[in-house]
Amino acid sequence: MSAADLTPPEAARWAARSGLPLPNERHAPVAATADHIRSVVSVLRELDFGDTPPSFAYRAGGEQHDAAV
Repeated sequence: MSAADLTPPEAARWAARSGLPLPNERHAPVAATADHIRSVVSVLRELDFGDTPPSFAYRAGGEQHDAAV
């Protein structure tokens, strides 16, 4: 477990602060799920979207299909 991992007691404390008290048997699964989500988000933050236009520039259905059948 790395120093950045959320511990079960911390997960319980954060949930309680949010108004969602957890039963004791849910502390560890919630902490593991939060750690997984954090790891996925950290990978997404590393992606370079420099040349990607903003979503409002995309027009669905406006693609040109020029493949021969």
